[in-house]
Amino acid sequence: MPEQPSAAPAYVIGLDYGTDSVRALLVNARTGAEVAQAVHYYPRWQRGAYCNATKNRFRQHPLDYIEGLETTIKQVLAHVANPAEVVGLAVDTTGSTPGPVNADGVALGLLPEFAENPNALFVLWKDHTALAEAAEINYKARTWGGEDYTKYEGGIYSSEWFWAKIMHIVREDDAVAQAAHSWMEHCDWVTLLLTGGELASFKRSRCAAGHKAMWHASWGGLPPQQFLDFLEPKLAGLHNRLFTETYTADEVAGHLSEEWAARLGLTTNTVVAVGSFDAHAGAVAGEIESYSMVKVMGTSTCDIVVAPTAEVGDHLVQGICGQVDGSVIPGMLGLEAGQSAFGDLLAWFRNMLEWPLQAGLTESKVLSADQLGALRQEMSDNLLRRLTQAAAEVDPAESHVLALDWVNGRRTPDANQALKGALTNLTMGTSAPQIFRALVEAICYGSKQIVERFEQEGIPIKQVIGIGGVAKKSAFVMQTLADVLDRPIKIAVSEQAPALGAAMYAAVAAGIYPDVLSAQKALGSGFAETYTPNPARVADYAARYAQYQALGQFVESTTAGPAAPVAETETQAVTTA
Repeated sequence: MPEQPSAAPAYVIGLDYGTDSVRALLVNARTGAEVAQAVHYYPRWQRGAYCNATKNRFRQHPLDYIEGLETTIKQVLAHVANPAEVVGLAVDTTGSTPGPVNADGVALGLLPEFAENPNALFVLWKDHTALAEAAEINYKARTWGGEDYTKYEGGIYSSEWFWAKIMHIVREDDAVAQAAHSWMEHCDWVTLLLTGGELASFKRSRCAAGHKAMWHASWGGLPPQQFLDFLEPKLAGLHNRLFTETYTADEVAGHLSEEWAARLGLTTNTVVAVGSFDAHAGAVAGEIESYSMVKVMGTSTCDIVVAPTAEVGDHLVQGICGQVDGSVIPGMLGLEAGQSAFGDLLAWFRNMLEWPLQAGLTESKVLSADQLGALRQEMSDNLLRRLTQAAAEVDPAESHVLALDWVNGRRTPDANQALKGALTNLTMGTSAPQIFRALVEAICYGSKQIVERFEQEGIPIKQVIGIGGVAKKSAFVMQTLADVLDRPIKIAVSEQAPALGAAMYAAVAAGIYPDVLSAQKALGSGFAETYTPNPARVADYAARYAQYQALGQFVESTTAGPAAPVAETETQAVTTA
């Protein structure tokens, strides 16, 4: 008996762009089987090109993105006999990571005259060069005499987001400002690249625009040109070169162009879904449901909550990273929060400890260059593992070291990227494992502040779900987090949750499933384990959390952030209003 058409494989690809690498995940959309995955590390990023950590400048070249998508997709397609069976593809990326494009949608960094100019590249989420611009946006949004366009983004605009970054670049670089016909989030640009559509009619991401670009349906889309002119005269005319409508990630953005179908070995029948952010896609793969918090834990965290729109109504949740209808699951309200450093804080400490290793071994006269390289790599690979083992054995009652996790500023609650990390209660007896344990506790206390803010604002958190590299790899961190939150934490099975979530979006766009909830139910991989609080630790951590809060208040009270030009702003406000 011939095989029924419905039984034929229907593959979808989730393409997930993280901070350090891009990964492709091939999923059989009919069975939920994760067939193949591939990872590509950005070579320019690995070399530190276009970045300057001392200035909080982190830029990425579009060639890293292009090379990554070709490499990874071709690798997973080796597991597909018939390219026509790949019916859908979706892209998720970090964000806000905008970049300038010309009128054809070509990233300026791909043009010879801008190829080595950091200001013409994509401005990574963790880039904080726009601190002054963010402060200015916050002041002007409240004083210009009209709508406060930050109100659906937690009421505080961040230097990590779309408009602050654009303002900073156009002020710093006239050549880029003149050449930039428009600006695109990373997730939108890759999707446009693959479909080859027209920039003017391209479907922009709802989650990117709503959470980072002050887009909201109630005021007709993006803030009007009058407000943009008030923010920065160099934004003149930009509103009409951007977009009005936005689209949810389950919708069709287009099909693979002939060029990209040929380059990848696919067909032009492959549907490409509207782009999304990695945390939002990851939350879908983490089987998020009403009032669950999915913590996407990697270099930073994004904490995603969904709620029935009718239940939240017009209530504004203060100090988070936005509340947007349909940004995670169409038909529900998506709420986002997060920490600017999570795994990054632990990696920073590892790098500090590695400095003598990296510097000292280069002068060795005993080992060959190959042996030195192998030794450095081996010691680096083992360092976090050994630190984790030793830190787990530290009795918190015997170590009074306290840390503050704001080494990359504070994202939530109440974004303030000018804040700095801190260590206190050090003694001559303080050890590296004690400091490491304090850093782990600090990122967990930061998570607790986020949970508390949601609940203080009337959004109950009924369960916590962990996804991402830290959630999968560090039992010590996850157990500490469960103890600090005094809540169970479920860990999703999938190793590549954001890519799986993108694949779910692709399956809906391709018509395999009628909606995201159906795709989530069919393709979800379930949960690997649950960390439950240790009652013996909960009270101790509650006491230390109070100390963490007091330290944070002290550091914030002594930190001078960038200020808006008040006198000039007040004059403009009177003129404009």
